[in-house]
Amino acid sequence: MTPARPGDPLTWPVAGLLRESPGASRVYPVAGVTIDVGEDLELADPIEGTVRLTRTNRGLLVHARLTTALAGQCSRCLRDIEVPLELAIDEEALPSIDLETGAPVDTTAEPDVLRLTAQHELDLEPTVRESIQLAEPIAPLCREDCPGLCEVCGEDLVDHPHEHEVEIDPRLEALRAFTVDGDVRTH
Repeated sequence: MTPARPGDPLTWPVAGLLRESPGASRVYPVAGVTIDVGEDLELADPIEGTVRLTRTNRGLLVHARLTTALAGQCSRCLRDIEVPLELAIDEEALPSIDLETGAPVDTTAEPDVLRLTAQHELDLEPTVRESIQLAEPIAPLCREDCPGLCEVCGEDLVDHPHEHEVEIDPRLEALRAFTVDGDVRTH
């Protein structure tokens, strides 16, 4: 396994691999990598895993399996938590510069494909950042059965389970006696 370049932990030179025949591959370790993951997000653990690059007839097949964790808050009890993430990246990376001629490649036919740099390097940082942003849960929980906060006093129900006698508006008191029998009537 070959490490990434110093200073660019998610960037690898691939000109040599591009000169090999289709099917050739390289495996790169990813260890202890931290990146800026964008506004309102913070990594709680470094990015770890492996990246496998396989030569195709057009470019490279990028197969990455990475793990990390985001720092966040439980959406019910507001405790600080770490949200573990497992990232799977499977992309095709195509050259932006022709390896033989050095001429720019026309990218208009495939504008959204991952492109190698002009120096024939694979820079995965933007792809990893986007994968982390997409993997962020909408409502993270400290545990599946988190009871959250008390709606009356705001106390954390995880550490201090309790109940309050809820006062009912006197105008609605008659609803306490309401029962539903088997006969449902429609009007």
